[in-house]
Amino acid sequence: MESVPETARCQYTYLGKSGLRVSNICLGTMTFGKSHIGSPSNLSEADSHAVIQRFVQWGGNFLDTADGYGRGDSERVVGTWLKNQERDRFVVGTKFFNTMDSSNPNAAGCSRRHITNSISNSLQRLQTDYVDLYQVQFTDG
Repeated sequence: MESVPETARCQYTYLGKSGLRVSNICLGTMTFGKSHIGSPSNLSEADSHAVIQRFVQWGGNFLDTADGYGRGDSERVVGTWLKNQERDRFVVGTKFFNTMDSSNPNAAGCSRRHITNSISNSLQRLQTDYVDLYQVQFTDG
């Protein structure tokens, strides 16, 4: 791949008052891995990793995913890439979805139990012991 001119690389800013410095562009990973909604445009794991690598070459360090993207497959794909990196060089944000198991009425919403279970499952898929930003994808309601 051709090199990236220094003047074209991402700039960095603070993520709120967290002290974390993030690239001014965040890479969204909704199309990484399998699609649960039948989208033919999702990327294979290898292609997804190539996109992340190119993003990093441009100076990107902020990755966004969610357990609802491909029913967790996006997190898994990001995790297989992330496990071979220096974790503290990247800021990873993920989100929990309203439900990952429609057959279980208690596996949904913003209850403490659902949030705790969701983050535990996300950490396993991401192959890391922490995320930098955790958000709700949809509220109860």
